[in-house]
Amino acid sequence: MEQLLMGSFLSAMATGVGALPILFFRTVTHRWRDILLAFTAGIMVAAATFSLIPQAMSNAPFMIVCLGVLTGKLFLTVLESVIPHIDLEHTRVNIAMDSQALLILMAITLHNIPEGLSVGVSYSSEQPELGGLIAFAIGLQNAPEGFLVALFLINQKVSRLKAFFLATMTGAVEIASAICGYYLTAVVKGLVPYGLAFAAGAMLFIVYKELIPESHGDGHARSATFSFILGLLVMIGLVQFFG
Repeated sequence: MEQLLMGSFLSAMATGVGALPILFFRTVTHRWRDILLAFTAGIMVAAATFSLIPQAMSNAPFMIVCLGVLTGKLFLTVLESVIPHIDLEHTRVNIAMDSQALLILMAITLHNIPEGLSVGVSYSSEQPELGGLIAFAIGLQNAPEGFLVALFLINQKVSRLKAFFLATMTGAVEIASAICGYYLTAVVKGLVPYGLAFAAGAMLFIVYKELIPESHGDGHARSATFSFILGLLVMIGLVQFFG
C-alpha cells in the first residue's frame, strides 16, 4: 500500500509539475503543443500494448482481455457523451467563460479516473515492478497535459497561480481512483487481468480519439509523428529496463 500511495501521488502530481512553467510564461507555439501531445500518445500506446495487455494475457484467456479492452473503450465513449467535449484550443461553444472553464476541468478530471485505475490495478498484479512502471508512464503523460490545461485557463483570463492550482488538482483524482482499483482487484483477484485490459482500452481510446487528432490539427503532422515514435521508443525502453 505504501508503494501504491507513493506511486499514485507522484504520478498525479506530475500534472502540477507540467503546469509549473505557466507561472513564468503564458504562450506556447502550436508546434511545441503538438509535439507534447504526440509524445504523450506514444508513451500511452507503448504502456498499453507492451505492459498492460501482455500482463493481462499472461493471467487470463484472450476473450477476457478483449472484453476488458472493449469495456474500457465503451466506458470513455459513454463518458464523452455525458460530459460536453471541448477541445483545448479549438472551442467554439458560446457559453460563459467560467462555465466553459468548469467543463474543461470536469472533462480532464474524469478522463484521469481510468489512468488512476490503471495504476492501482497494476500495483495489484503479480509483477511488483509493473505498478511503478505504469505510474511512471502515466506521470510522463500527465506533465504535458497539466501544462495544456493551465495554458487553456490562462487564455480564459484565469490568474496564473489559480490556473496552476486547478491544473494540479485535475490530477489528484488519480490518487483516489488508484486506491479504488487496488482494493477492488486485491479483493477479487480474477479482476486483475480484466482491470489491466480495461485500463489499456481506455488509454488507447484517449490516444486515437483525442491526442493524435489534436496533434495533427495545426499543420505539424510530421513533427508530431516523429515525437509519437520517440515517446513510443522511450516507453518500450523503460518496459525493457524495468521488466
